[in-house]
Amino acid sequence: MFTGIEEVDWASLGHAYGPADDVPALLRGLASDDPAERERALDGMYGTVHHQGDVYDSTLACIPFLLELVACPEVQDRGCVVELLASIGGIDLSGDDELQELDPEDEEFEDAANYAMAAAAVAAGADVFLGLVGDEDREVRLAVPGALASLHGDPVRVRDLLRERLTVERDSEVRLALVEAVGRIALRYESLREETAGWLAWLSGAAQDPALRLAALAQLARCAPGRLPDDVVPTVTRLLAELRRSGPRTPGTGAGTAGSGAGTAGSGAGTGAGASGPGVAAGAAMAAGGTNSPANLWNSANSWASPGGWDGTPPTAPVHSVPPAEPVELRPAAPTLVGQLREPREEQRAGRGTAWADDLLRTLHSALDDRVDDRIALVTAQLRSPDSAQRTDAVWMCGSLVRTWRGAYDEVVRLVGAQLRDPEPRLRAAAASWLEGLFGLAAPAADDLAARVAADPAPWAPDWVGGRPGTASALLALTRAGDARAVPALARALEQPEPDGKLLYALPHLGEAGGVLVPLLRRRLGALPLDDELGEQSGPLLLALAKLRAVEALPEVLRVLRGAPAFRREWVLESALRAVAAFGPAAREAAGDVRVLLDDASAGTVTAAARALWAVEGDAGAVLPRLRALLRAPDAHGRRSAAWAVGAFGGSARAAAPELRACLTAPDVWLRVDAATALCRVTGDLGEALPVLLAAWRENRHTRVEIAECLAELGPADRQAPDAAPLLRAELACARRHNVSAGVTGDHDIHEDERLLALCRRALGDTGRD
Repeated sequence: MFTGIEEVDWASLGHAYGPADDVPALLRGLASDDPAERERALDGMYGTVHHQGDVYDSTLACIPFLLELVACPEVQDRGCVVELLASIGGIDLSGDDELQELDPEDEEFEDAANYAMAAAAVAAGADVFLGLVGDEDREVRLAVPGALASLHGDPVRVRDLLRERLTVERDSEVRLALVEAVGRIALRYESLREETAGWLAWLSGAAQDPALRLAALAQLARCAPGRLPDDVVPTVTRLLAELRRSGPRTPGTGAGTAGSGAGTAGSGAGTGAGASGPGVAAGAAMAAGGTNSPANLWNSANSWASPGGWDGTPPTAPVHSVPPAEPVELRPAAPTLVGQLREPREEQRAGRGTAWADDLLRTLHSALDDRVDDRIALVTAQLRSPDSAQRTDAVWMCGSLVRTWRGAYDEVVRLVGAQLRDPEPRLRAAAASWLEGLFGLAAPAADDLAARVAADPAPWAPDWVGGRPGTASALLALTRAGDARAVPALARALEQPEPDGKLLYALPHLGEAGGVLVPLLRRRLGALPLDDELGEQSGPLLLALAKLRAVEALPEVLRVLRGAPAFRREWVLESALRAVAAFGPAAREAAGDVRVLLDDASAGTVTAAARALWAVEGDAGAVLPRLRALLRAPDAHGRRSAAWAVGAFGGSARAAAPELRACLTAPDVWLRVDAATALCRVTGDLGEALPVLLAAWRENRHTRVEIAECLAELGPADRQAPDAAPLLRAELACARRHNVSAGVTGDHDIHEDERLLALCRRALGDTGRD
């Protein structure tokens, strides 16, 4: 083994941290008899030659030796090496037009070339995987199906081989990996999709093993969702019940889980091989590790598994059972990133014999996509399961569902709220964590949230689950829902040395019910040192006092305004000035301090001061010249701030209309929107601004909340802005939330989208639901 390794000039090659002269030791470490050394070597491979999924010249040089390791039956933990190879060779650049057009002199050209060469090199050696589908090592059998599906150039041969193996494979989770790999082939090759969909549809009804039927349904949903049966939700619910009745299974924590961890460590499996890479590919069916349960054996004589492929004829041979699979050995702990990433997953899944079921359900949920009613029905059934682990999975699945799609979620929210009564701490923490992002949508769970907060001696303290801190989620969720029952606990939280900032920023959602907290907020604001921490510490307190219009806090606000430190001075001043503006004429004592700031160098401070002075004195003429000058300045940020302030003056600022009109053609879409909404407010007319607003609505979906707010202020759109009404109705009819972005989520996303819907209804004259 490793013939020729010394002939490679490793020192002339590179990886993430410099010369690759340490790579031979890592390769040899993968073949070590010492499990801890193997894991350290794997960790080193992901951390250097395949760092964060990158491919270097040293990575290319490793490929022949990695293929050699995989083919050697004496080497242990080869499944991890299979996943590493699949990740290295699985980056598909064929659909990336930008990369295809790169100039050879471009910095990214070398990276793209390395990916392409890696894919070709691993694919050229992919025949080695064909002989491993029946390997004695379960870890290898888990990893190989996904690698073959993603890397081998003969998909028909691979598909038939995987189906044939399914007839004799005794390990339940390996069989699920085989089905997942067949589904991936159908996704990659459209010419094979129809036939594979027929086979999956047949398997989903014919297999006696409920796990296999569930896996077939999940893959069918991915590659041919139109072929799903109408009763898919009752069917899945029934299969999950069958899995529970089959009794507990002993989960292994060995090779399968380790492979999943390794894939995650280097963005490996997930970054490689087609859609998800083999770590995730096997993960769709493996995740928890081994199983000792009896498995249902398919007769190898069945026509659907023959080398020529399924002929559409259901088998007549009976399904046999097999003895329990061999137990897998535990992997030794090692102080590596691979191990650290694996341990939380193992901890989360400890004691769960069918932990892979949540991966199958995630696949199914993802594949159902915009079939929101089906997904709601499925997650509702999961939340009613007697299995607390399955309910925990359901809560996490609610996250992507509700964050992405609009729907009727009251029953889902109520059922998640009911999990707060469960004795299992992980389930309670998951439920509270999900509910905190719902704001007003959490109302159906308010009683359970209130009960949880009342029962907790310190509901403001972060929850600790599995040795890791969370947040004070139940109290935060109740506060964001605007429920007055949060107030007593919040009062106690405000007396703590360092209350959670998220809790403080949530106080405005309480409305008038938060008024009793004003003395505590004043005391806390008045005690803050006027140092560099003032901006971060005073921000939520000033916001809460502004929303509550607590003019009695003016002395504390003026102390901050007068003592703002140089560090983040603009932030501190603007927060204090917004509070003064909210207090209105009752804050006349602040006029002198505010007037001085009209000459500040910061446009943000000037506009906040102008807004505050107008609110206190009611004289727009005293501040309008300064704002009009800012509207003519070249700085887009300053012009936006000025437009925001002018719009607040309404008709009193009509003299600034020419400057606002000039901003309607600005390159910055946000400046155009701010100017257009301000122009509507100062003139009371949509005429000039409406085309700009409608164009921005289509150009940038994130502008829609501000635009809808303006339209709602001006009256029924059918009368005031008939051209806008179709866009508003189309938004209300859209199932997908307006602010969904791939890979990016925000704490307030759902709240902002629900606000947009409410504003659209108001703009159309429908206020019944708000």
